[in-house]
Amino acid sequence: MPPTQAESVIRSIIREIGQECAAYGEFVSETLIAFMVKAVVLDPSNGFNMDRTLMKSDVQNLVKLCMTRLLDTKNPSLDTIKMQVYFDMNYTNRVEFLEEHHRVLESRLGSVTREITDNRACAKEELESLYRKIISYVLLRSGLGSPTDIKTVREVTAALQSVFPQAELGTFLTLSKKDKERQLKELTMIVTGIRLFNRDCGKGGEGIDDLPAVLHVAIPATMQHIDYQLETARSQVYRYTAILEKAANDPHMRAELQPYMLKEALYNIRQYEVFLQIILSDIITGAQEVEMMTKQLGAHLEQLKMTIKSKTAVPTSQVFPIFIALSTLWTSLQDETIVVGVLSNLFTHIQPFLGAHELYFPERAMQRHLNGATVKTDVCRMKEHMEDRVNVADFRKLEWLFPETTANFDKLLIQYRGFCAYTFAATDGLLLPGNPAIGILKYKEKYYTFNSKDAAYSFAENPEHYIDIVREKAKKNTELIQLLELHQQFETLIPYSQMRDADKHYIKPITKCESSTQTDTHILPPTIVRSYEWNEWELRRKAIKLANLRQKVTHSVQTDLSHLRRENCSQVYPPKDTSTQSMREDSTGVPRPQIYLAGLRGGKSEITDEVKVNLTRAVDET
Repeated sequence: MPPTQAESVIRSIIREIGQECAAYGEFVSETLIAFMVKAVVLDPSNGFNMDRTLMKSDVQNLVKLCMTRLLDTKNPSLDTIKMQVYFDMNYTNRVEFLEEHHRVLESRLGSVTREITDNRACAKEELESLYRKIISYVLLRSGLGSPTDIKTVREVTAALQSVFPQAELGTFLTLSKKDKERQLKELTMIVTGIRLFNRDCGKGGEGIDDLPAVLHVAIPATMQHIDYQLETARSQVYRYTAILEKAANDPHMRAELQPYMLKEALYNIRQYEVFLQIILSDIITGAQEVEMMTKQLGAHLEQLKMTIKSKTAVPTSQVFPIFIALSTLWTSLQDETIVVGVLSNLFTHIQPFLGAHELYFPERAMQRHLNGATVKTDVCRMKEHMEDRVNVADFRKLEWLFPETTANFDKLLIQYRGFCAYTFAATDGLLLPGNPAIGILKYKEKYYTFNSKDAAYSFAENPEHYIDIVREKAKKNTELIQLLELHQQFETLIPYSQMRDADKHYIKPITKCESSTQTDTHILPPTIVRSYEWNEWELRRKAIKLANLRQKVTHSVQTDLSHLRRENCSQVYPPKDTSTQSMREDSTGVPRPQIYLAGLRGGKSEITDEVKVNLTRAVDET
């Protein structure tokens, strides 16, 4: 069947199942239906062949099976699948969420921005209207107050006029569209910084909430609530695990308890635990960011106070960058507020998917089954086998990794989300956490942990056997594909969130390092002729260039400033100030020599008679 035809058939099946569910009063999303269709097809007990075209009877059987599973409200497995689908459709990591959030804000401001950048105001009334639009833009973009609040508008107007008076609108209108958008963003940041500074000084800040104080209350409260729910979920996990371990050795209890239902409940609460850990990790990251930004905000405000003090005028080059930094930090705090709200909302909405526990496993029944059972935490199980380590000498063809000999040990992607593969396969689906301290098995570029040394040795004897068992178990309980991160083995059921983070799943361990030594080949200083050229064509190119230069004429042009001027420099020794001292001061006057020569012009005779007359006065006459 061609791909387009197959997609059309699948869409029609999903649509039919959705209509059938609606007829029974159950409104199911298409995403959940699509997941269930793939889950039913994967289950080998349903008898669907992936290599042949579905007949009409196959389609009817597929619809019937999907309807049965979707309408079975007494099934913890369905609750787990619903939880996984909801989380996958609503969770986004911090970076991608903030990028999308900023993109949405830009799109909402698009119409207001176009009204300003495309404006061709000329008249006085039009310029005033444009200035009011800029004020509204600054308010909307900063998110600090409402454009309908008179006090807020007045404060923003005063701050904007101090950096961008209305008289400068003419220059603003001559800019290109991109420059206008850039200047609007910059003006918004400067005005926001001014308002935040005024608020800190107690001279303004209308409509501005104290975000640092709000976050310092909201984040710890949210973390405390999630921590409590996480501890409650883990306590439930430990009890379910203890009962399943007890039932494995008691046939009568196993017949009464229906272990498959309890295992599905265990998968449900384990998945809930995983999602809570993801949410809590993001909130902790946000708390660290808020702590750092609060310190930077206080430092910038203090720097502004020291810069301005009581001065009547301060250069813009000193204060504008600080105003912009204040605005950037405040925007980041606003982002953190939104992230905390979204994560808290997500945490609230996945709690209803735990309803089956109280219904099918009430507290009284749980206490009755726990009599004589030992409830162990994950930490206690790890401590029991902390000293039991795998002996590498027992395995010649397998590689084992240990924390003291492996870099990136804590960052390795462990298969099955860190659960013991052998225990899961040998006990038909019991989830026990693996202990990396025992040793991590590297098999076909994948890494496996085990809850005990015996489990590690048993798995290492035939890894493929146990891997196949886990795969077949996941086909029957489709929720395990996401819980155990088996998306590489079931590519058709890769969650969208894991598909986006696929590149992050491969961090290789570093167990060896390359080192080298080098001996100097040339001990003496190099005598390299940089002007040497071996390429014949390069020599020809240089020869042609020189030949062409001989036929060129050099022209020069002088201007009024360079006329009769040239660059020159000279070095002189400055005169020395010297003086001498004598016993007495005296002076003499010497007569000036004066000699007169007569007859140099000639006369009537052919022979010139020169007469020399000495007119110098005697010394005693001076």
